[in-house]
Amino acid sequence: METESKHDLIRIIVAAVLLAAAMLVERLTDLPAWQRLLIYLIPYLVAGYETLMEAGESLLKGEALDEDFLMSVATLGALAVGFLPGAQTQFPEAVFVMLFFQVGELFEEIAEDRSRRSISHLMDLRPDVAHVERDGAVVSVDPETVQVGEVIVVGPGEKIPMDGVVAEGRSSLDTVALTGESVPRTVREGDTVFSGCINLSGLLRVEVGKAFSESTASKILDLVENAGESKSRSESFITRFAKIYTPVVVAAALLLALVPPLLSGHFGDTFGTWLYRALTFLIVSCPCALVISVPLAFFGGIGGASRKGILVKGGNYLEALARTSTVVFDKTGTLTEGVFEVTAVHPERLSEHELLHLAAHVERHSTHPIAVSLRNAFPGEADDCFVEQIEEIAGKGCKAVVNGRTVHVGNARLMEAVGADWHPCEKSGTIVHVAIDGEYAGHIVISDRIKPEAATALAELKAAGISKTAMLTGDTKEVAAAVAGELGVDEYHADLLPGDKVDRMRTLIASKEDPKSTLCFVGDGINDAPVLAGADVGIAMGALGSDAAIEAADVVLMDDHLSKIATAVRIARKTLSIARQNTGFAIGVKLSVLVLAALGLAPMWLAVFADVGVTVLAVLNSMRTLSA
Repeated sequence: METESKHDLIRIIVAAVLLAAAMLVERLTDLPAWQRLLIYLIPYLVAGYETLMEAGESLLKGEALDEDFLMSVATLGALAVGFLPGAQTQFPEAVFVMLFFQVGELFEEIAEDRSRRSISHLMDLRPDVAHVERDGAVVSVDPETVQVGEVIVVGPGEKIPMDGVVAEGRSSLDTVALTGESVPRTVREGDTVFSGCINLSGLLRVEVGKAFSESTASKILDLVENAGESKSRSESFITRFAKIYTPVVVAAALLLALVPPLLSGHFGDTFGTWLYRALTFLIVSCPCALVISVPLAFFGGIGGASRKGILVKGGNYLEALARTSTVVFDKTGTLTEGVFEVTAVHPERLSEHELLHLAAHVERHSTHPIAVSLRNAFPGEADDCFVEQIEEIAGKGCKAVVNGRTVHVGNARLMEAVGADWHPCEKSGTIVHVAIDGEYAGHIVISDRIKPEAATALAELKAAGISKTAMLTGDTKEVAAAVAGELGVDEYHADLLPGDKVDRMRTLIASKEDPKSTLCFVGDGINDAPVLAGADVGIAMGALGSDAAIEAADVVLMDDHLSKIATAVRIARKTLSIARQNTGFAIGVKLSVLVLAALGLAPMWLAVFADVGVTVLAVLNSMRTLSA
């Protein structure tokens, strides 16, 4: 428990003991009312001096109708009501109300502390020091002073302060604060490392690639710290509701205190009774349960998600995520690994080895992913072959002269251009055709690997109640159909340019069966920024270190696990359900007790339950979001 909470707990215990002592004195003596009031003022002030001060400050600021002011007026009125003609003193009740109100405040503090701790591991991302090599020595400096290109030294157990590339060393990194994953990640020379990770074993020399303010840790911290500024519709409703509801019930309490005594014709004799009812009414009216528990639920949901490596930019996106009915995926890098490899070799008049050998030689200088996959499939290029006159043919492929033979490697249009009698392949993927001196020599099938967990992740979304899944890709219809069929995607759209994806997204949004439901787009966050921004909810996955993802998406999955999409939806739905439970319970109980208080059937202890008791229960309910 935090120091402030401990202080409040001690104050509550002391006030409770003093209240018991005051009640004992009242029972054993026959003191006049004003002397008993002085005795009860001691526990009252011990318990409520902070509330009274807050109420005074609110009054000076012109913001009188908050819970501190309402509770102060109600309890001070309860202390004074016994001095009116025909009224009984309510000293113990007044102190008890203030005391129980402080118990409710304590519960709120504890709940808020737990919610803050749920994202405190993210606050630990920020490094305090960087050890940088300067003038032949290692000096410890503020990370903000380190320049791009400088080399920092990170020892075992230390936090990596800046994004960069390992220049020397090998180690394992704890990335749990960024990704939620407990399995360490091995890095070696040439690997990219991100700020906020903890170096577990070896010494690393890292060349800084980004300024401190642009590092992954800084961007994530900014995202989390600003998440509270984007309120959900539920939170906005509660804020608007409280602004209207509170003045209305205060006016009703004044009318309840004044109108019945005036109408009875015996104002002096009945005013004390009706004032007591009005004060009870006022205690019930405090909107604490709503104003506190609903935002706390969303804050807890955001914190619970962050512990699993899911960063939600605000309560509004969490609420939108809970109403998801359609999830649309990018293909390459999202459902597939984005790693192309040779999956089949179909030669016509030579061996598989020879076909790969020729294709790899022709593509040896190309940086295209297809060329890279061919070279990876045939890495032994350092042979006695003589390769010359390499030429890239835009939109078709490449040609070269290998050991005196002209070899063309590319698509069907290239084959037609050189007069080679090519034929299609029954396998799905990118088909690379090869012709030697104008004669068709066969083809090579290159495919992108589907992620092992993709099918399971989509099944989890269906089990979570997602009614429709779709896939957008710039790949061919044949490739898209194969991937969609294997994964069970409901519909797919292929041959799309980046602009086409945005248009297709708008069409899918317009075609939703329920206009109130939302559509989520899931992409890798690098080249999908326009589509991420155009969806109801944009989810960037595998976004560790991706500035584009953090900027464009509403929800950021810090690792490459597709299963976390269903986890995010589940957390969002649980959070929204808890917020609705709190709203319905608080409003229902308060309205019921308000009616009873107006009729004189609700004693002050029941009013206390309707305010503080309901608040405590709602806060405890909100804390369940932390374990979502």
